[in-house]
Amino acid sequence: MSIFCLGVNHKTAPVEIRERLAIAEKAVPEHLSEIRGIGPIEEAVVLSTCNRVEIYGSASDSGDALEKLVDYLVDHFEVEHGEVEFYRHEAEQAANHLFEVASGLDSMVLGETEIFGQIKKAYATAQQNGATARRMNKLFQQSFTVGKLVRSNTRIQQGSTSVGAAAVDLAEKIFGKLDGCRVMILGAGEMSRVTAQSLQSRGAKSIIVSNRSFDKAEELAKELQGKAILFDEWMNHLHKVDIVISSTAAPHAVVHKEHVEKIIDQRRGLALFLIDIAVPRDIEDEVNEITDVYLYNIDQLQRIADDGVKRREKQIEICRQVISGFLEEKGIEALAEVPDSRKQKPDFSEGPTAGRTVTDS
Repeated sequence: MSIFCLGVNHKTAPVEIRERLAIAEKAVPEHLSEIRGIGPIEEAVVLSTCNRVEIYGSASDSGDALEKLVDYLVDHFEVEHGEVEFYRHEAEQAANHLFEVASGLDSMVLGETEIFGQIKKAYATAQQNGATARRMNKLFQQSFTVGKLVRSNTRIQQGSTSVGAAAVDLAEKIFGKLDGCRVMILGAGEMSRVTAQSLQSRGAKSIIVSNRSFDKAEELAKELQGKAILFDEWMNHLHKVDIVISSTAAPHAVVHKEHVEKIIDQRRGLALFLIDIAVPRDIEDEVNEITDVYLYNIDQLQRIADDGVKRREKQIEICRQVISGFLEEKGIEALAEVPDSRKQKPDFSEGPTAGRTVTDS
């Protein structure tokens, strides 16, 4: 009996693939039941987020289980054999992968904390539906310990390695925790999506999307669980948000100083953070002259990200050393042999067999 992981994430598959494999929260119990009905699979946990779809489990033959799981996903979702490059991990490799995911090392924004809660929820759902037993219970409980250990003993959450992550770090310096922060996206391109996801990973919730093509605004808003508005209406919502991400294809600035000045009194001293990742720039420089308004363009964010790369790479290595040290001391509990109660045990009865061992009949 061993453990395994089959999955795709933001590194291995584009959003067009991930969204086709995504398992809705309400559908997870049904899929857990069906997955456990696959040949050698005895336990299962489904982790499905905007950045990854992973299935963890235990099986008498993990290689066979992985092959049959691929067939299952092809049969149940809109993908074909060979269209998706699934990663497949077994035994120690599967455990180490989960430990890195729980520690934030495998996230789009390195060190982000949202994935920790998502793993806990995925495990709780599997447990509530009777899909876990000894191996998955041990594996996921250990992953929670490792995730906390890494975050409390390293600086993995400090230093940006991407434009989106740089924006998140700056936003946190301005607002503190981003829980409940309101975001407006102007333009529905890839950079806007990635930056918005980075903000979501640190707690931003309410998202408004505005784009000249309303269909694209609706598509991105749906992915981010936000609200789409017409492009000529964004100024009417500006006073309601804390962060603006702008990445339109306009040949000139679309956000002017007067736009922000009109709403600043309504904000009553609350900060407004503007992220201009468009080329040509969407937001004119004069906006930054307004009190409590912070404007950063893509070049400024990229410089911050470049400065953070080397520092973060060192932290990744430190994190992996923390995980390695933990495993050297504790081992991977999910891979430990299950004690056989039928093997020899001491017999403490009196008589000629006292102190000897006997075998259960």
